[in-house]
Amino acid sequence: MLYIVPTPIGNLKDITLRALEVLQSVDGIICEDTRRTSLLLNHYQIKKPLLILNDFNEFKMVSQIVQRLQDGENMALISDAGTPLISDPGYKLVRECIQQGIKVDSLPGPSSVLTALTLSGLPPDKFMFVGYLPEKPGHRKDLLGKLEIINVKMPQTFIIFVAPHKLVGTLHDMQDAYGDIEVVLAKELTKIHQSVEGKKISEWLEILKSPKGEYVLLFHLP
Repeated sequence: MLYIVPTPIGNLKDITLRALEVLQSVDGIICEDTRRTSLLLNHYQIKKPLLILNDFNEFKMVSQIVQRLQDGENMALISDAGTPLISDPGYKLVRECIQQGIKVDSLPGPSSVLTALTLSGLPPDKFMFVGYLPEKPGHRKDLLGKLEIINVKMPQTFIIFVAPHKLVGTLHDMQDAYGDIEVVLAKELTKIHQSVEGKKISEWLEILKSPKGEYVLLFHLP
């Protein structure tokens, strides 16, 4: 069986008893980065063989992992933080397992998307997780325009992941597309310096000089 196991997004205590039980019982753990995974496993004194699955080797590794699962091994798929597959590798592996008749189970657990949404003060009843915006400016502008069209049909909260070196540029693009709307920026979720705060885009641009850490950006169009 393949287990999809969420891991803490910051605070190492945010892991379920069931997740620990699965990680202790499987034959191997599939991860993105062995260094990040080792920090978690060492904290809970878990020693298991690690297999790397990332965007660069996913095509090659899927067949190898599927073969091991077909041979009767149980394996856990984890990401660096949070619930696997959410803007992380693993979708192709899960899809292939389903097609091959291999059992897959997904454990509930930490998610920066839901944590940020529930802390944002924005309407949580309908929301769209957009992931990372496209790299190319034209594609990014096109997507922001499509979100506005979607919002006309069904108003909702939009959630985006933003790398720190792209945050200021993203805010400028959003200001061009939507005007000086309020956006919520969440960072360091579940950690000591957790911050979830809403400001007008112009206000953020005044104070953001050298952003650090990954951001969850949320907004609700008028």
